[in-house]
Amino acid sequence: MEDSIFDRLFELLQSPGPVNWKLAGEVIKSVAGTPEPIEPGIAEEYSELTLAAELLVADMPGLAVPSAAPLHPVDRTTWAKENTQSFRYLLEPLAMKLSGDVGASPMAALGPALLGMQAGSMVGFMSQRSLGQFDAGLPALDHADRYLIVPNVEAFAFENNLDGHQVRMWAVIREVVHHAILDRDWFRGALIRAVDDFFAGLEFDPSAMQDMLGSIQDPSALEGMLDGPDAVANLLGMKSDPQRLHQLQAMIAMTEGFGDYVVARAAADTLPQLEQLAEAAARRRAEPHQGAELLQQLAGLDLQRHRARNAAEFCTEVVRRWGDDALDKVWETPDNLPTIDEIDDAVGWAARVLLDPLDPTDA
Repeated sequence: MEDSIFDRLFELLQSPGPVNWKLAGEVIKSVAGTPEPIEPGIAEEYSELTLAAELLVADMPGLAVPSAAPLHPVDRTTWAKENTQSFRYLLEPLAMKLSGDVGASPMAALGPALLGMQAGSMVGFMSQRSLGQFDAGLPALDHADRYLIVPNVEAFAFENNLDGHQVRMWAVIREVVHHAILDRDWFRGALIRAVDDFFAGLEFDPSAMQDMLGSIQDPSALEGMLDGPDAVANLLGMKSDPQRLHQLQAMIAMTEGFGDYVVARAAADTLPQLEQLAEAAARRRAEPHQGAELLQQLAGLDLQRHRARNAAEFCTEVVRRWGDDALDKVWETPDNLPTIDEIDDAVGWAARVLLDPLDPTDA
């Protein structure tokens, strides 16, 4: 028995590539829990709600509703299994950065296994908490399809004393809206470039890790070193470029805040409990949970998701002052997205984006 356990462990640790995805898969199995079959009646209700949600948001400004993208109402284990590598656009650039910067340090050997454990834990804990593909701030990108994790949606309704049918409709609208953003011709590429740019700006101090590992007398102390939201960043001696981080924070804030704005506007006449839903969702976003903390551990990637509220207010202000066409303008190109400062300064954004350049003949 011992031989088979060690053989299996050896096999897992020998997985090739910058991230040990085999190890990630094993960690996911231990965290995501047991399968929970979805009742056929509930699955059918989600399918019907998808069509209704698409109709509700069809005329919303700044939105292009995707076509023929099915919604999968799944349990936690199915979502985790099908999204094992959905955050590879985060992990693999970090892994390549590490392999290029740390040379022959201990990280060269530990890196793929450490990142595989990080990925597996992150996705496993997200499966216990997320409602769909966008609940971690940064979206899961491996699929063009839409997902909702039904046990988590139902738990959200129960824990907040909300009507289950309204919560399902609300959750479907959110997923439809966020995928409509992601389906824009430029958005996916711009997001990945922002992530790549962030990791390109990271600096490592390999000696910091060597000193830290050398000071460990008890191997079990390594587990304690990996606790906390900045644990991996501290372990690797990472320093990030604030300007590159702000670019990513602004993009995520605008995605989440715009989503909140559209959901509120589209569902205003449909969901009597919309205000309670929005308040419960805001509390939920502010509450720390292990999936988000593990995401933050990736090079200290603090998304500051509280900015989503400011971004929703930005959308309201833009429409109030300049109309729906101005909100359409936000999503025409990546350059039109507000910066981290402009999210709190709609007038400053308008001066940069909406005003035509001065005609030289007018000078």
